[in-house]
Amino acid sequence: MHTTVNFILESGISLSLLATIYVIFLRRETFFRLNRFFLLGSLFFSVALPFLKFRIYEPQPVLLSEVTVTPYRNLLEAVTVYGQDFSVTVEQTILSTTLLIWIYLAGLLLFFAIFFYRVIRIGFVIRKNEVRKSDSFKLVFLEKECSPFSFLNYVFVSRPLQNSDGYDRMIAHEIEHIKQGHSFDVLILEVLTAFQWFNPFMWMLRRAIRENHEFLADHAVLTSGVNRGYYKKLLLNQFAGGQLVLTNNFNYSLIKNRIKMMSKIKSPKIAHVKIILGVLTAVALIIMFACEQKETVEQEQQMIDNETITIKSTLLDDGRMKIEGTFEDMEEFKKRYSDVNSFKIETDSLGNIFLVQKKEEVPKILDSEEQIFFIVEDMPEFPGGELELRKFIANNIEYPKAAQENGVQGRVYVTFVVDKNGEVANAKIARGVDPALDKEALRVVNSLPKWIPGKQRGQSVNVSYTVPINFALQ
Repeated sequence: MHTTVNFILESGISLSLLATIYVIFLRRETFFRLNRFFLLGSLFFSVALPFLKFRIYEPQPVLLSEVTVTPYRNLLEAVTVYGQDFSVTVEQTILSTTLLIWIYLAGLLLFFAIFFYRVIRIGFVIRKNEVRKSDSFKLVFLEKECSPFSFLNYVFVSRPLQNSDGYDRMIAHEIEHIKQGHSFDVLILEVLTAFQWFNPFMWMLRRAIRENHEFLADHAVLTSGVNRGYYKKLLLNQFAGGQLVLTNNFNYSLIKNRIKMMSKIKSPKIAHVKIILGVLTAVALIIMFACEQKETVEQEQQMIDNETITIKSTLLDDGRMKIEGTFEDMEEFKKRYSDVNSFKIETDSLGNIFLVQKKEEVPKILDSEEQIFFIVEDMPEFPGGELELRKFIANNIEYPKAAQENGVQGRVYVTFVVDKNGEVANAKIARGVDPALDKEALRVVNSLPKWIPGKQRGQSVNVSYTVPINFALQ
């Protein structure tokens, strides 16, 4: 479900931005084919955007292996911690509100029902009336009075209109709709509108595409040699009634705009550069939504799939909490609390499970007279190497919720000393960002296990390090 919400949100934001660019910068330009390309490109791009995934960094920053050493300090490559991105936060908000989900689904079903009803109705009209085949289209004669309209390769025309002035121009207009495949655009629009029915920009884009279809058909008819003044008069004299919404019709509700566009001076070629705005917006959307880290997937899943479990807890005199329950609930309980920094799970010889609060370790401080080295012959080594060090930090650090909610991010520099015994000491913030981030970075560094101590001339010595921990919100 959360994938569907992500699709609706990201495609909706994309449609909104691109529709706004079209209405403000491109709608009044006379390069109709380019405008159609932009409008259809906006639709397809918006549909594809949620499925695009590019990584601009390594999947997990703990895989970075480079170590930079300077004469002044030993600087480890930054470890990056990611909080929840904007789309995840919105997804969880929507998913937590059942009423919103039901309202959206009701709208979705309603618009799909309307869409299928219109398609069936068009099929019924074709079957009920006389159809004549031509080379590239089929002519359907209707008994009621209405302006000509088209759908797929069918042109619907009122039988009483055959002898009227301008009949052939009106048919030529509808044939252009067929030649240019405008009905396929309309079908795509109807499906996408069902998914984005709540988005006012979707309706704006929908109208813009239909309007562009009329401009294209009018332009083709005028280019064939039809007198411009005569064609305008023909538009004004035709009053449509009873056309089906899915169809392209000669006299839709855009006559005023169509006449204005016919009278408009051709746009200069330099106006084509406005299309760059759409390209830049698309690039920005890709960077925003497609170039994202997925290190928070497990965290998100835990938050979303938070099923209820039933357990019995008993507080013992020694401060431990005994946990009892069914096998399935106990397994789920252990899974949930296995990665919680402030608690640990213990099991005795009888298989009983206890939840024990971890004791805060007092940071070790070296005596002020202790000598601290920055460069030594044999540098301290974390068990398993720097890769394991990065894994330890990434797996044990948590992005403070308060910082996420306030949009706080940045790089925290923590300096510490690996002493003669391989223990971490003198950990402090060299350059901080926010008290919550600083505290969390300092906590994780203080919890580092023993290192293999550094040596100078064969003797174990104290060596200083600095590790940057980068907290980043996407």
